[in-house]
Amino acid sequence: MIIDMIRHKKIVPASEALSRVRDNDVVAVSGFNLASTPDYLLKELYDLYVKTGHPSKLFIVSDTLPGSPGKGLDRIAKDMLERKDYDFIRGVLLPFLGWTPNMQELVKDNIVEGYTWSIGIMAYWFREVGSGRPGVISRVGLATFLDPEYDAGALNDLAKEKRTAKIDYVKLGGKIYLFYHAPKPNVALIRGTTADEIGNLTLEGEALIGTVLNIAQAAKARPNTGMVIAQVMRLAKFGSLNPKCVQVPGPIIDYIVTVKNTEYHKQTANIVYDPRISGEIIPPLDPSLYEKPPLDARKVIARRILLQFVKIIRNEHRPIIINLGIGIPSLATSVAIEEEISDLLATTIESGPWGGKALAGEDFGASIGPYAIIPMPDQFSVYEGGILDAAGLGFLQIDRHGNVNPSVLPGRMTGPGGFPVIATGSPRLYFAGLFTAGKQDIRVLDGKLDIHADGEIVKFVDHVYKILCSGINLLRKKEVLFITERAVFRLSSEGLILEEIAPGVDIEKDIINKMEFKPVIHGEPKLMDERLFRNRRMNLLHEIIEIMGK
Repeated sequence: MIIDMIRHKKIVPASEALSRVRDNDVVAVSGFNLASTPDYLLKELYDLYVKTGHPSKLFIVSDTLPGSPGKGLDRIAKDMLERKDYDFIRGVLLPFLGWTPNMQELVKDNIVEGYTWSIGIMAYWFREVGSGRPGVISRVGLATFLDPEYDAGALNDLAKEKRTAKIDYVKLGGKIYLFYHAPKPNVALIRGTTADEIGNLTLEGEALIGTVLNIAQAAKARPNTGMVIAQVMRLAKFGSLNPKCVQVPGPIIDYIVTVKNTEYHKQTANIVYDPRISGEIIPPLDPSLYEKPPLDARKVIARRILLQFVKIIRNEHRPIIINLGIGIPSLATSVAIEEEISDLLATTIESGPWGGKALAGEDFGASIGPYAIIPMPDQFSVYEGGILDAAGLGFLQIDRHGNVNPSVLPGRMTGPGGFPVIATGSPRLYFAGLFTAGKQDIRVLDGKLDIHADGEIVKFVDHVYKILCSGINLLRKKEVLFITERAVFRLSSEGLILEEIAPGVDIEKDIINKMEFKPVIHGEPKLMDERLFRNRRMNLLHEIIEIMGK
């Protein structure tokens, strides 16, 4: 009888739960792109505003980004722009805006306050606020655009004026740290797969665990205890769920809303449900089961990253823990499968999966066949704590001092993602990307690189637009390489040293003339491994077995 009473009060229609959200609330929303995003709750919350004018002037905070192009937060931003009604959202604190072009437009035009912190810092922040602490103290972000000396994470003039989310200096033990703080959430919108009659929440069908529990804790922490609303696909009888599978205990959750349309509860932006992504089935990483990436410039770069990982394995005589960022670095998992060395690489992505084949694009964050999926704050402890061996990260710009800008350009406010935390903690960093940007025709033929038509946008510049990784801090690493399809540079106190060039490439015409500064050159650079440019396996497994067997 008591369970029935709780059930009737807790399991309610979306309109009933969301009607409790007030004007000016700080609303925390889970979501790594569309994975773990309560898309139905976002849709219904905005529909409520359109019908009634309330709730308005919300400040949205998230662990990553609750949406993808045309979905979630991006769908709302698109409608706000089309209706020219800007009262629903007054500001956002989002680590990544790359898959929400419409929200980028609202921020760029100074319509809403725009702030960005690293994913790891946001994940920690929810955990800290949920513990009753005021924010996060970290050295991540020093000497970058997150530093108060520069932009302090503000993406527009409105944010610099309002300073709703702040980054300040603090001094501890004689060292300078950054103190990240923002208003405590009043409301948490989270997502799970199943809830029982008292609200116990499991995530068995989700791609991630994410920061769901920590977001709920941040809203419920005292003082000013807030409200938690969870979106689920199905309901279960109280007592039927394995307690070890419950990610959020029911008493923390105020309302449960069920979704009937799977369009609003996808595992990723393009996948409704695949048991290989949620870990319910773990397929073998057999090359015959996966499509082999075509031999092009991107694959050459991914292969070159993999050679560095193999070098560490050979030197350490053990498997290694690595992180692969979005874009070209994530392609290295496919190449590792092709080379049959995946078992020697504990590949991780910042959303929490270990192992498997990382998905790309707006599906990034999920993995096919991971053998472990851990909460996102714990994943970032692996990175900031330097527990991993190496990381492969992308870049947009690199300058003569080794400063790196992976994601921010004028009119392009994508945010830092997980980059600052990973770059701070990883002992070895391999920044990987195409040498130039723009329309290009670069072919890999007969063991050589043929630059038929080069990109017109220079990426190796005198000064990066925004520093997201400081060259000064990078000099403390064991190894820092900048890997492209035509050249490999090593960072040193002298600057960028040109160490390798691709077969078929002219140093002056294809490298130096396509840079805004001249790299350091000691003698004749060696040729990149010819195997990178051949349309067959590099035989890395045999190479590793031979070395490790000695």
